[in-house]
Amino acid sequence: MTPVPSPSAAAPLRWLFVDLNSYFASVEQQMRPELRGRPVIVVPVMSDHTCAIAASYQAKKFGVKTGTNVGDAKRMCPGIVLVEASHDRYVDFHHRVIDEIERHYPVQVIGSIDEMGCLLDNKRAIETEAVALARRIKKGLLERVGEVITCSVGIAPNRYLAKVASDLTKPDGLEVVRSQDLPGRLEHLKLTDLPGIGRNMEPRLHQAGIRTFLDLWQAPPRTLHQVWGGVGGDRFWHQLHGGDLDDVPVQNRSIGHSHVLSPEFRQPPQAVIVSKRLLLKAASRLRRMGYRASALSLSIRAESPRRAEAHQSFLPVSDSFALSKTLDVLWLRVMDQLGWGRVKKIGVTLHGLEATSAPQQLDLFPDLGSPIQADVQRRDRLSKIMDDLNQEYGRDSIALGFAPDEVKTFSGTKIAFTRIPDRQEFKE
Repeated sequence: MTPVPSPSAAAPLRWLFVDLNSYFASVEQQMRPELRGRPVIVVPVMSDHTCAIAASYQAKKFGVKTGTNVGDAKRMCPGIVLVEASHDRYVDFHHRVIDEIERHYPVQVIGSIDEMGCLLDNKRAIETEAVALARRIKKGLLERVGEVITCSVGIAPNRYLAKVASDLTKPDGLEVVRSQDLPGRLEHLKLTDLPGIGRNMEPRLHQAGIRTFLDLWQAPPRTLHQVWGGVGGDRFWHQLHGGDLDDVPVQNRSIGHSHVLSPEFRQPPQAVIVSKRLLLKAASRLRRMGYRASALSLSIRAESPRRAEAHQSFLPVSDSFALSKTLDVLWLRVMDQLGWGRVKKIGVTLHGLEATSAPQQLDLFPDLGSPIQADVQRRDRLSKIMDDLNQEYGRDSIALGFAPDEVKTFSGTKIAFTRIPDRQEFKE
């Protein structure tokens, strides 16, 4: 293991981290003034049996938060307003926020749909300059993006501590964490207040005798190496103590989409349409990113606790026709496992990605039941035409394997907080 260098005792302030407050709910309140000042939760579907994916600060005062069951939220906060998620709107505001931040300073990294980081130069590493920049960004968001689009800003020697600083005061906070003020500046935090320490990690820290922030601060790197089971613990120690590390490059290894079905889509004849819709979206995204896939997985969760999954490998392809034929085979497998019962959740994932510029081997025996056909180029062109038509005229203007009207109420692209969809995805 390569030892990590000790951080400086007085490291400069190098990162400014922007965390948008109650982002989804704030966007809804921005677009609908009648919701401002009211407790609001954003939900995936209008049902008491789902969970909130965002809550306004007015709702949070009643204890309602992300993950709260809708039925429970109504009991906790009578009069709470439910709003069905508009993911395309959140992506649009995300880009507007980035554009506004970059009027003041370049965005170095996008952590999620509601988090952005700026790597400060020598001039802005001076605290007065960094704070002034943060105030200009906050003011610009209110004036040019929306009067209820607020953010909390953290400034610190590294991106990790800047994120921690942004969580210290919400909503609309501005906090500076200096390396020379540690550990006292953060000693009031619980372990789970720190990014990277969740329900699974906390018990492992307890087993190592670490129960408070000060315990964590005083633990040597080798202890955290053992707790994390590798170099991740060394990195965590280094960042907690004010050091900065280059990000580990992320490589695309799979493309997938999943969806929790509303009740009217849970019978197998309707659920299979959703599976095809998810596959076409993944395939379109695959082509737009310049990849081929060599494996497809289909996972199903029934309304009962039962789950099923099937997987198929094949020669690398990117066309929707070959992939759809493979999905038909996998659907029969998983439904046989589940006894053809009602389906609650579907996940479709393309694996084994390679760039389309890589040499491609064609199937020599297309008539023996393989989903791969010899006319790869023709199918690729047809798939690209479908992509272009849907981008031009709207999602599902042309579909494969189902009539577009059959999915008109099916919600398409969703936002995972660790991945922001491109605008094109809302038309795929």
